[in-house]
Amino acid sequence: MTTALTTGIGPTTKPAVAAAPGLDIAVARDIDTWRRAASESFVPLKVTADRHAAFRGTMRGKRLAREDLSMIEVAASSHAVHRTDDLIAASERKYFKLGIQLQGTGLLLQDGREAVMRPGDLAVYSTDRPYTIAFDGDFRTLVFMFPHSALDLPSEAMAQITATSMSGTSGLGLLVSPFLIRLAESLDAIAGPNGTRLVHNALDLVTTLFNGELDDHIANTRDPHQVLLARIHDYIEANLADPDLSPGSIASAHYISTRHLHDLFKEVGTTVAASVRERRLERCRRDLRDPVLADRPVTAIAARWGFLDSAHFSRIFRAAFGESPTGYRAG
Repeated sequence: MTTALTTGIGPTTKPAVAAAPGLDIAVARDIDTWRRAASESFVPLKVTADRHAAFRGTMRGKRLAREDLSMIEVAASSHAVHRTDDLIAASERKYFKLGIQLQGTGLLLQDGREAVMRPGDLAVYSTDRPYTIAFDGDFRTLVFMFPHSALDLPSEAMAQITATSMSGTSGLGLLVSPFLIRLAESLDAIAGPNGTRLVHNALDLVTTLFNGELDDHIANTRDPHQVLLARIHDYIEANLADPDLSPGSIASAHYISTRHLHDLFKEVGTTVAASVRERRLERCRRDLRDPVLADRPVTAIAARWGFLDSAHFSRIFRAAFGESPTGYRAG
């Protein structure tokens, strides 16, 4: 007999039973129920398994709908999930998903690479390109999902480190992995009054980890274009608060022409202005939801990140997030 328990992990799931306070739970005893639960909790997915009759799976976590962030612990028997071209074509939002293996072993495939995931290892993948994750036995993993725009790194650069296993026992992983594992053991903390800030702290640590992986990748490839672009992105990140940050000032700081700068960004499918604007808007959005900054005026938050024209800031914020800065904060 098939049963499913859901308490709202996904945006379309309706409460059915009481879970731990503030947490969401899904339980499945067959592949079809698991596929529906996984697709509602994350993005639409295809699920396959060799042993349908023996399948068991549970999900437990929290989705912060306003921030579009999710942190969900998944435990299940052997199966595979596939993000196909057809499913991608039907989706509008682009997310990164960071998986940290807690128990068992997994295999992640994306962008022509594959990463073996052992307990403590981390790996990132993107929902806007096909991927497969396969587990050959019982496992437990933590999945942290967030929009491309929430990451203070260019999404085009992230394609260089998808499906790359990052050790949780050395380097920056030694700092990030234990924090996320502890968070998985205390997911109820995300549902508390400081849950949003806690998740953003986790995102900051994850960004630092990714940045370190990108630096290592660039150092190994020795591609001068990648080295220059990485330096430019670091410069932009360090100077987001400067209202005078512009293509001209960025080009001058790197001793290149403005035309060369624009060509570099064109090669990776974006523009200088769009990259700066997206990063500033995301910083503003995070500050607007930060309880520590609740008394700071919206105009002060906008100015902190280089938006000196409040009317212009309100227009582009609404265009990006679907509501005004004041409405977003109130929500």
